[in-house]
Amino acid sequence: MALGALLFFFYQPPAAPRPGPNFSIFIMMGLMFAVFYLLVIMPSRKKQKKHQENVAQLKPGDKVVTSGGIYGTVMGTQKDKIELKIASNVKIDVSRNAVAVILTPKQK
Repeated sequence: MALGALLFFFYQPPAAPRPGPNFSIFIMMGLMFAVFYLLVIMPSRKKQKKHQENVAQLKPGDKVVTSGGIYGTVMGTQKDKIELKIASNVKIDVSRNAVAVILTPKQK
């Protein structure tokens, strides 16, 4: 009986949750998004923008690889497509978006 009274005397009910909103979760989520943006999204956008600028500056004689894996030399350019020479007497038209890699080094 004394043990039960002693346990009852020292028993404390679980603490009630604090009233009001808890903003620490929102702060942590914001910090995680900021880190994700800085490490993943921003470098990807920068690389994509640089590639688009290089594709816009293509000129006849540049060597490229398309996203389909076709190697060719640029023979002519238009607003939305380029003419590639892939073999002797074989020319194809491809979209500018299809250019994956520019093999000709840019001169500074």
